[in-house]
Amino acid sequence: MNGYHGRAYLDSGTEAHAAMAMIELHGISLNHAGKQCFSGIDARIEWGQRIAIIGDNGSGKSSLLRLLQGSLAPSEGRIERHGGLRIGHLAQVLDNASSLSGGQRVNQALSQALAPGPDLLLLDEPTNHLDSHNRRSLSRMLEHFPGTLVLVTHDITLMNQACDTLWHLHHGRLEVFNGNYADYMAARDLQRAQLDKRISAVRQARDSTHDALMQEQARAASARKRGAKAIENRKWATIRSPTKLGRGSTTAGRKQAQILQAQRDLGAQLAELRPEPVIVPHFQLPGAQQSSRVLIQVRDASIGHDQTPVLSGIDLQLAGGERLAVTGANGSGKSTLARALLGDPAVWRQGDWLTPAPEDIGYLDQHYATLPADLSVLQALARQVPEWTLAQLRAHLADFLFRQAEAVQAPVQALSGGEKARLTLACIAARPPQLLILDEPTNNLDLRTRNHVLEVLAHYPNALLVISHDQGFLDALGITRSFHCARGHSASGQ
Repeated sequence: MNGYHGRAYLDSGTEAHAAMAMIELHGISLNHAGKQCFSGIDARIEWGQRIAIIGDNGSGKSSLLRLLQGSLAPSEGRIERHGGLRIGHLAQVLDNASSLSGGQRVNQALSQALAPGPDLLLLDEPTNHLDSHNRRSLSRMLEHFPGTLVLVTHDITLMNQACDTLWHLHHGRLEVFNGNYADYMAARDLQRAQLDKRISAVRQARDSTHDALMQEQARAASARKRGAKAIENRKWATIRSPTKLGRGSTTAGRKQAQILQAQRDLGAQLAELRPEPVIVPHFQLPGAQQSSRVLIQVRDASIGHDQTPVLSGIDLQLAGGERLAVTGANGSGKSTLARALLGDPAVWRQGDWLTPAPEDIGYLDQHYATLPADLSVLQALARQVPEWTLAQLRAHLADFLFRQAEAVQAPVQALSGGEKARLTLACIAARPPQLLILDEPTNNLDLRTRNHVLEVLAHYPNALLVISHDQGFLDALGITRSFHCARGHSASGQ
């Protein structure tokens, strides 16, 4: 980074740059594969600004970066760039044909993006595949980067450290928030509390209009009945009676139409105000709650492949209810250790091993490979708990936001990454294993799905063993101990 400290990111026209934005977006829309990603975006990127773009998977975050870079053209609108910009871009999908590891490929691509001394640095999920050491190095580099930064990431720690503005892509629109992610979530929590009050008030108003409608319909029906009886008894002149009745019907109909319109307006307000759904999981625990007995006891052990050790000197203990983080650099043997605990026959192991039976261990990885691709959502859960009734299955799936008939009957292979995460968690909650192993579960998750995963795992009652480089995720899980792996050396716990 020494080459950057002496160069200001405002070129010779400093005053001119200060007076105008680096990039301006005017009415930007993007259609991709017949689907509209977003529309009508108006935004500015100021010189020196540090922006994090967040949003669900598929909302168009990577495409928006490419629009800023200039490698993609908008379907509508125009983009103005000022000052002869030098732009560096790190794409999310890197060349897998390389012999380098994932972390090495990211570092290589980042060096290439920084090589021209960019005024604007565009990074797409830069922490994917990076171990904690490389994440800290990236954070330090971005802290000292003198130019403008636009970052797409699910790494909350990095967002809080590196960014001062959030762009939230949501339902095809762009919401701009001045502050970091922690500020944003605090504001959202306050907004949600206010939202709940408004929803309650709107519902009361809707109920009042419903009561008024019922009363008006009853009054109109009574008036018609009285009018008809009066005509029958010839209390009104026959020639005038139909006219009066018609006027009464017209007035009653107008009042009912007004009330119905008020109901429709209030219903539309409710639809706009409705907050994002959250998961409140219910774990189907057996009669006897799991005790704090020892689940894993590994002593003086080694693991590897073809009798070649990857990790040796392993001493590891885990009791029921504990939450253990497995840490270490890329390639240090973390995933190999997880597979050894799962009893994978492809992993060579030596030493003393006490582990739960395979059926008492659950596994959640970033690819959700345990899901049966050839079954529907309902069938996948039914396979886990065949004794449940259809009503029980549907109620449990509804807790995990599979509420509509088409969502319940959807084939697993057609689910999005977020939907697969929710279904995997639903199956785990239906029959919680004594030990749940998580292997980099947050890679490529959007923030909504990441929060869903945390909503469930925060309440998980049994033991957790978590492999993750995402420190914010580990902190939110309430990790109680850590176990560090160093390739070719003894592992240690604390």
